[in-house]
Amino acid sequence: MRSKSTQTFRLIAATILILVLGTISNSHAQGKSRFGGRYVNPFGDLSLTAGLGVAYYMGDLRDGVTMKHLGLGPAISIGALYRLTEHFSARGELRFYGVSADQQYSKNFQNNLSFKTFNPDLNLGIKADLFSFNRQARVNPYLLGGVGFTLLNPKAEIDGAWQKLAPLTTEGIKYKRLPLVFTAGIGVSFQVSERLDLGVELCNNFVNSDYLDDVSTVYPSPDLLPSDLARRLSDRAPEIGEPARQPGFSRGNPDSKDSYLFLQAKATYRIGNRMQARERKKTRCPKF
Repeated sequence: MRSKSTQTFRLIAATILILVLGTISNSHAQGKSRFGGRYVNPFGDLSLTAGLGVAYYMGDLRDGVTMKHLGLGPAISIGALYRLTEHFSARGELRFYGVSADQQYSKNFQNNLSFKTFNPDLNLGIKADLFSFNRQARVNPYLLGGVGFTLLNPKAEIDGAWQKLAPLTTEGIKYKRLPLVFTAGIGVSFQVSERLDLGVELCNNFVNSDYLDDVSTVYPSPDLLPSDLARRLSDRAPEIGEPARQPGFSRGNPDSKDSYLFLQAKATYRIGNRMQARERKKTRCPKF
């Protein structure tokens, strides 16, 4: 299940990396400094960021990539970059993402489980640029890494209404709803003006939980569940004429935690700081 999704992520990442490397040679000729050749101390330079794209879920309710039923949802982010060195910036983002999946499109269609979710996500980390801040290359590839947390809020539709699954404990387990999330990714930015960069970014977000989709372990004994609604949403096989699942029957894979992938178009607007504003008014030789 996860291997195909992982291969897809690696293929997309490799494709973007190849395109980025193919533009690096052009950036040497295009890398005119927006500071007019003057050295500017990078520390403290502040930028605002915004991103818009799609999110893709990888977890227990997906056993491969089905192009007609990807379950894509929106991925929205706002944040800031605080420059630390010529190549490194501290990065913080508030993100919102939606994903979904339905087993009717998978090999485990007989279980008939499904979910959708729209969650907030807070992430702090580091961005590492290939080219230095003072070089201000027109094309600048970068790597990113971070850690944060997300709020889990999976829902499922039954009788024409969407029900929150976490309070129902459909596996007889009350799980943590604010798990850690570890982020790793790549991107490339393109200088549009003195202060504005546009680019594209791909990152994977590894959740320290297997309950993004409310599915992880085994079917519980119905007697342990708090209500008839919980029992119906725990075992949905009878809805499609399949026999009810016995307690202990596999519902998910607890050895493989969930993750979600972002592919976003990103905008970065450089604010700078007062010291750099004063330096830009001066004429001096660059420091080496």
